[in-house]
Amino acid sequence: MSPPPRKPPDAKLLQAQISRLIRPMVRLMIRSGFSFTAFMDLARKVYVDVALNDFRIEGKEQTDSRITLLTGVHRKEVRRLREETPEDASISPELSRTSQIVARWLGGAGYLDAAGRPAPLPRSGPAPSFESLVSSITKDVRPRAVLDDWRDRGLVTVDAQDRVTLIETAMLPKPGEDNQLFYFGRNLHDHVAAAAANVGGGDRLFLERAVHYDGLTADAAHRLETVSRQLAMQALETANKEAQDVCAETEPGEWRWNFGLYVYLEPQGGAASEAPGQEPKSGVED
Repeated sequence: MSPPPRKPPDAKLLQAQISRLIRPMVRLMIRSGFSFTAFMDLARKVYVDVALNDFRIEGKEQTDSRITLLTGVHRKEVRRLREETPEDASISPELSRTSQIVARWLGGAGYLDAAGRPAPLPRSGPAPSFESLVSSITKDVRPRAVLDDWRDRGLVTVDAQDRVTLIETAMLPKPGEDNQLFYFGRNLHDHVAAAAANVGGGDRLFLERAVHYDGLTADAAHRLETVSRQLAMQALETANKEAQDVCAETEPGEWRWNFGLYVYLEPQGGAASEAPGQEPKSGVED
């Protein structure tokens, strides 16, 4: 016997959590000069787009009137927004190529040293070399062009033996760069999408859990931050190596997968905190 369908949360109960959820976003938007009026225009567009594409009834036309009923957006605005060209939030070809090459270097068989770290690679020659690494991902750009670009950006160095070494810390995007903003949007989308699916009454439950401790001293909080960063990187590296193996063994398909981690700390009394001055409290939540 199948379990009864889960109901989505009550809108009034959801409102307080949505308010908490968007506070960091509003803080970022104000700092970036993104006004309330611009946000309302964006929210109106997203409401119409989601209603149009995610709430269709099979066999029936998705009319302006039904979208207005679902969203509360006036029919004239619905009509106007349906005619607009949606903004392109896809990853740039250059960023996608760089990410794929680095991912293979970090996890592909033959490109790691004895400690499991990305090995220095000969500039050219048969695999494993930097030339073979780039060629395994793309034939559209010459390995020399990629190497010159990466050296200019400080992503790699070339030593006296003509070996190319990945500077892992340099892979972190600089604040405000296009690649940082792309991952900001994609990763937060996927985290929220997983959590929303879990509380929204859908059929699929995703893993979305956290370990949290309140009532800590600053030293204790920063110590836990350091440890959790190390554990997170170990998990990401392990998952990447497994993904490289899976991709090497299977044919291309139409699905995507994202495994993400986050670490956050702040003084208690912040927007997302409990009342300050309490005894240490812990939990594992989903």
